Amino acid sequence: MELLNRPELSSVAVDVLCDKPLSGDERPRDSPAPTETQMPAGVEAGGRAGHCCWKCSREQLKKFFWGVAVVLCICSSWAGSTQLAKLTFKKFDAPFTLTWFATNWNFLFFPLYYAGHVCKSTEKQSLKQRYRECCRFFGDNGLTVKVFFTKAAPFGVLWTLTNYLYLHAIKKINTTDVSVLFCCNKAFVFLLSWIVLRDRFMGVRIVAAILAIAGIVMMTYADGFHNHSVIGIALVVGSASMSALYKVLFKLLLGSAKFGEAALFLSILGVFNILFITCIPIILYFTKVEYWNSFDDIPWGNLCGFSVLLLTFNIVLNFGIAVTYPTLMSLGVVLSVPVNAVVDHYTSQIVFNGVRVIAIIIIGLGFLLLLLPEEWDVWLIKLLMRLKVRKKEETAEGNGDIGSGLQSKHRRTHPSFAR
Repeated sequence: MELLNRPELSSVAVDVLCDKPLSGDERPRDSPAPTETQMPAGVEAGGRAGHCCWKCSREQLKKFFWGVAVVLCICSSWAGSTQLAKLTFKKFDAPFTLTWFATNWNFLFFPLYYAGHVCKSTEKQSLKQRYRECCRFFGDNGLTVKVFFTKAAPFGVLWTLTNYLYLHAIKKINTTDVSVLFCCNKAFVFLLSWIVLRDRFMGVRIVAAILAIAGIVMMTYADGFHNHSVIGIALVVGSASMSALYKVLFKLLLGSAKFGEAALFLSILGVFNILFITCIPIILYFTKVEYWNSFDDIPWGNLCGFSVLLLTFNIVLNFGIAVTYPTLMSLGVVLSVPVNAVVDHYTSQIVFNGVRVIAIIIIGLGFLLLLLPEEWDVWLIKLLMRLKVRKKEETAEGNGDIGSGLQSKHRRTHPSFAR
């Protein structure tokens, strides 16, 4: 689940450093090179500018191709975990136990991050040194017991609720509806950020939030307001709301996190899950709310596969910003909707009536509108002005070519006899 929202993920700037070409006055006066071999200033500047543009384009292409790989990884892991959870519930009807089991794997975040640090970093630190440095994220005193219960435990509860409500919704309705309704969490994030964090008001995002709410209502109407579907839709909307609350509170209480700090925080959530949430599956087992006859009946392959896919999804979603643009990463979540729709078409009895299709399109459109940057209107005006100027220049050049052609034709038809 997309549970970290850092301010620096809103945009990525590609900075390309190019040497400034020296003018005639800035070049060494005692240069041994002969005058004839020196290139003109315009040619030199043009060559360096071309090299700069090529370097910039190559860097952007690299980020774009990495982005495609990240999008495919996010889409496949998210859709795969959703479908595998649906398949698991046919043999193991215990959504909270599955949530608890998968959240325990969060403990691997920081060890995996440290392994990457050892392999890639030029200035290697010991595990203890790296841990202490990342603990500064929680304050000057580091990770204390008070900080653990005030700044980590609430997010552990929200994480568990988000996953549990999502998985429980999969039991009630098809995975297509679940995945598309969960995309509304981005609209909920905007509304909460606008109210709580006093973020900038944007009309286009208000429109996106309205589209998301309209899509939820239409999705409920698609199945005729049956009790089963209404409960399922309420569960997944609750999951999206918990996810949005997680992100806004994280930004409010903790601010932004670097990669190592985010990895440590997610590992702490795994520790919290092991220490304080373990009692709940045990209680559910003995009260026979989530009961199984023997441990041999548990599909361990499905449980481990779901946990690996969910761990992969969260790793790529939280750390993929290092290699690509955040907008491309967000597309991976919404692209999982058609993947789930294709799988549901061949494996379940879902009916894609007009209302359901329109609801999916509306929610998807609202999601895409929320991906627009804050200065999108300024960029659009600049683009339109450039296109207008270019069109005027092309028109002027065309008129000039026509005029010169008429003059040459006039000279050919009226030759001069002057000696």
